[in-house]
Amino acid sequence: MVRAAPELNNLDGQLGDGDLGATLSKCAANVQAALPEMPDTLDGIFKSAAQACAKASGSSFGTLLAVAFLTVAKWAPPRQSLSRVDLAELVPHVIQTLSARGGAALGDKTMLDSLNAIGQAIGAAHDGDDLRSAARSAADAALAEFRGKPNRIGRARMFSEKSVGVEDPGMVAVLRMTEAL
Repeated sequence: MVRAAPELNNLDGQLGDGDLGATLSKCAANVQAALPEMPDTLDGIFKSAAQACAKASGSSFGTLLAVAFLTVAKWAPPRQSLSRVDLAELVPHVIQTLSARGGAALGDKTMLDSLNAIGQAIGAAHDGDDLRSAARSAADAALAEFRGKPNRIGRARMFSEKSVGVEDPGMVAVLRMTEAL
């Protein structure tokens, strides 16, 4: 995420406040710093990641990332690992929670659209398939699908005509996160 920060700041600056890359870089650094102290349970790991992201900044994306991690933490028990089926079931819960928190809906040209594409790809995959590759491909395809559409929420909605043909910074961030897996 540190390498992606300049790109994300630039994209975010076209229609927003230009701090997405800085926010995600701080989130990543905070999560990395928290790794030695993280518990060994899934819910504990995701709760610690949420706390680390919450400390990064008050930006909307940082907050939504923290909320996503908290949603996973609440959903994880009593699981000790997440299977492909678990991941496919989990993604809609995350989308629903983020939609309720941020006010976005599927089709608004946001990170939710990328997450939805990833969830569908994981659900359609077979056990033993490379889920990282499936997630990257799905995030890339969602970005391409929505590039020609206007943003319908957030600061970018005020420039909806200008957002047509422009990649949504949050969707690019999801793609960069999948590439970092």
